[in-house]
Amino acid sequence: MPETFVIRKATEADAPALLAIYRPYVLETAVSFEMVPPTVEEFAARIAKVLPVWQWLVAERAGRCIGYAYGSRHRERPGYRWSVEVSAYVRPGHQRQGIGRTLYLQLFEELTDKGFCHAYAGIALPNEASLALHQAVGFRPIGVFPAVGRKFGRWHDVAWFHRALREGPPWEEPS
Repeated sequence: MPETFVIRKATEADAPALLAIYRPYVLETAVSFEMVPPTVEEFAARIAKVLPVWQWLVAERAGRCIGYAYGSRHRERPGYRWSVEVSAYVRPGHQRQGIGRTLYLQLFEELTDKGFCHAYAGIALPNEASLALHQAVGFRPIGVFPAVGRKFGRWHDVAWFHRALREGPPWEEPS
């Protein structure tokens, strides 16, 4: 049985370790539609942008980052204020050990506590492992954007999923 892991809030100082997890997804897969991995500085800026409003979590085993999950802005306009888009990445060799699931479940708790009501996730197809993870943590399919992303010389569909976090916002903003 693998060693246990801990979940904690990310910091900008985690950028090199988290980028090391993300980089192979950019370079070797169509999971991300980025073509070139961001720099450490760009990745640290992404973390810094998310933390004040949403959340970014890290999974660690024996002091080593083995996965992360975050929630961020779904869309720019104010009417989308209570919705978030989420993603999770697990270091190769550490998948199928409950890391992604645990990260997501804690992320959902923390986003709910911050008042967010709905989580959305886009999954570039094909990706059976990600589809299974998202459905296992309560996401339901809501549609597919056909041929929306192009990488490695071919088009990729993106399946969209929804998970309710809470029934309504903690307060109503003026219209």
